[in-house]
Amino acid sequence: MSHRVVFAPAAEAQLVSLYRYIAQEASADIAERFTTAIIEQCEALATFPHRGTQRDDIRPGLRTIPFRRRVTIAYTVDAVQVSILGLYYGGQDFTAGWTDDDQQQ
Repeated sequence: MSHRVVFAPAAEAQLVSLYRYIAQEASADIAERFTTAIIEQCEALATFPHRGTQRDDIRPGLRTIPFRRRVTIAYTVDAVQVSILGLYYGGQDFTAGWTDDDQQQ
């Protein structure tokens, strides 16, 4: 069974911010390739959503998966959906601010 992958508004904003940063520091072409690859990695979670590391120590149900050693993808999984909650670039602290009652989905 394949899951549906959805991006929380916070994750979408982080993706746009990352695109802008890379476009400014390198080029729009590089930014487009990198952010597209992140989206593809997230969409690949539809077929094997539990492959990430469980991070119940941060928030129940939270999972993380690295991308190219530069991005941490934070997400949750239920019976039908993978919710991408955040995309953290270059060592950003993804543990800060996560609680059981976060409404980031």
